[in-house]
Formats: sequence, structure tokens, C-alpha cells
Amino acid sequence: MEASLYVAMTLAVAILAAGMISVELGLSAAIIEIVLGVVLGNTLHLATPEWLTFLAGFGGVVLTFLAGAEVDPAEFRATWRGSLLIGVLSFAAPFVAVMLVCRYGFAWDWRAAQIGGIALSTTSLAVVYAVLVETGLNATPIGKLIMSATFVTDLSTVIALSALFIQPSLWLVPFIAAAVVFIVVMPRLEMWFFARYGNRVIEPEIKGAFAALLMLMWLGDKANSHAVLPAFLLGLAVSRTFQRHPTTQGRFRVVAFALLTPFFFLRSGMNISLPLVWANLGLLGVLLLAKLVFKSASVYPLARRFVPEHAPFTTLLMSTGLTFGTISATYGLTAHIIDRAQFSVLVSVVVLTAVIPTIIAQRFFSPAAQPVRQTRTILRGRSWEYPPFRRRSR
Repeated sequence: MEASLYVAMTLAVAILAAGMISVELGLSAAIIEIVLGVVLGNTLHLATPEWLTFLAGFGGVVLTFLAGAEVDPAEFRATWRGSLLIGVLSFAAPFVAVMLVCRYGFAWDWRAAQIGGIALSTTSLAVVYAVLVETGLNATPIGKLIMSATFVTDLSTVIALSALFIQPSLWLVPFIAAAVVFIVVMPRLEMWFFARYGNRVIEPEIKGAFAALLMLMWLGDKANSHAVLPAFLLGLAVSRTFQRHPTTQGRFRVVAFALLTPFFFLRSGMNISLPLVWANLGLLGVLLLAKLVFKSASVYPLARRFVPEHAPFTTLLMSTGLTFGTISATYGLTAHIIDRAQFSVLVSVVVLTAVIPTIIAQRFFSPAAQPVRQTRTILRGRSWEYPPFRRRSR
């Protein structure tokens, strides 16, 4: 118990520090949390208790659910061509390039090379969503286009991982069935549920969503799959519900960003072993360059066509990676497809692509901050407002 409390205390201090540094530097708190996770993991060598693994996994799923809820179906239909083209090429080009580099440049076997290609083909829903929300761009056309394209990229990643590696089991049937039931039924229960249980301090709406996500996580684990994709689709299904109930959406965000998602980002940074990375620095540099070059080469021309005024910003955010990249690398390690050194290099590249493109995008290419729907939360009869992210003036 004492060891767990020490880890919890240390991470709580790191989360607070990340928030303060984020405000001072004008960068996403997610990026600062990743960097602090790397520092803590390689200096204090913190143990990883089961509760941290669980909270990190749940935080990633909740963040993906919220990201799906930000995609406006009507907007997606209006921009489907750009989202589809950008998303598919954003996956295909780095997947093929990184796989060939790993296989023929560094003599990885084919299965390990495929894991490398999948892990570095992703775009991070978690990072993209966090940046767009904090900068107030999630409610703008450019933000919605990037979210939709990110969804297409990560859907392609999940399909590739499932087709190449995951062995189907009988548990896949109830997993898919539960996902379909939640996606179909939950939006249709909105009027009855909110009329009967809504606007209460005990927050039945949030508890219901958490229960559904936890059930998907359990069934996904049983099926040797992952709940991230169903979570995103469920968020997409209830997006209209969140639009009609912005107070609930705001409270959901508060719970997620204050408690759950920081553990996800910190844990991602703690996965990296700097000694193993240092020993394979050349491999890391080549893979990082391959991902960024082929992501940019595939996304930028299309971004110039569909969002010419924000093409660099779109390209940089589409070059990020974290959630699915980490999941893919972790699967490769636990299935003994890649070794610990390959895993550390892949996760290091994934984390670097979460940090470097995001910093450049926010510092040099971010569109002007947009006014965001301010979320009002009633606590003990008082109204609290959560203003949009503001860059600190120098």
C-alpha cells in the first residue's frame, strides 16, 4: 500500500506541474505529461501498480470516446471526401515505408516489420483531440476535418492489425454484439434517460457511459481485441446527445481531463527505456524520419487542396501518434513478435511524434484561437465556467 501511495503522490504532483507548465508555455498539457512521464520513468524508476495500468487504459478509451463525440456526423458527410482521402493515405504511406525500412534496412523479420509499420502509421486521436479542445478549434471546420481524417487513419490501423495478427475467438461475437447494441440503443434512450435521471449531482449520465465503456474493455480483452474503436464509434453515435446537453459534455470533460487522461499520457512516457533507446539511436532516427516524411508527403498535397490556408497545421497534427501506436507496439511485445529493444524504439518514436509535430504546429502554424462554447457546471448552486485555452502572451 505504501508503494502505491508513493506512486500516486508522485504522479499527482507531476500532473499538477504539467498543467502549470502548459499554461506558462502555451502548449498542450498532454505533451508536458508525456515528457514528465519519460523523466519519471527513467530517473525515479517508479513501479507500475495495477491501478495505474488500469487508469491509463481507461483514460485512453474515455479520451477516444470523447473524441468521437466531437465529430459532427453532418460535418463528416459534408467533408467525407477530404477526410477519407487524407485518412487513408495518412495510414498507407507510412505503413508501407516503415515496414520496408524495418525489413530490409534493419533485418527485422516480416511480422516484426509489420508491427513496426502499423505502430508508426497511426495518428493520435488522444493528442489531436486534446490539442483541438485546449485551443478551441474542436468546434471549427478545420478541427472537425482533422478529427474525421484521424478517425479514418486509425480505423485503417485497427483493420490492418486485426487482419494481420489478431486470432478471432468466440468472444469476438459478444464483443461486436455489445458494441452494436450500445451504438444503436444509447442515442435512442436519450429523451427518457435525461428526463428521468438527468441534471442530478450524482451524474447518472456519466456513470452510464463509463459502465458501457468498461464493459467494452472487458469484452475486448476477452476477444483479444481492443475497445478503442468501438469507444470512438459510440462517441460518434452520441455526439448529437452531447450537442443537446453541453453541460453533461462539459462535466464529462472535467472528469476525463482532471483525473483519467493525465495517467494515460504519463504512463505512455514511462514506457520508454532511455538506455535501450540510446543503444538504438540510429534506428530511432531513421524510423522517426520515415514516419514524418511519408506522413507529410501523403497528407500535405491533399491538405493544400481541401484546407489550403491550414495545410501545414493539418499535416503536423496528422503526423502525431500515441494511442494506437502504443497499443500496436504493446501487442507486438506481449505476443513475442518484437523484443524489448524494438518495443522501446517504436514507443519512443510514437511519443516523439506526439511531441515534436504538436509543438511545431501550436507554436508556428496554429490558427487563431476560436471562441468555444463555454461550459457551465452547476456545483452547490454556483456556476463555474471553463474558458477556452489562451496562449500566454510574452
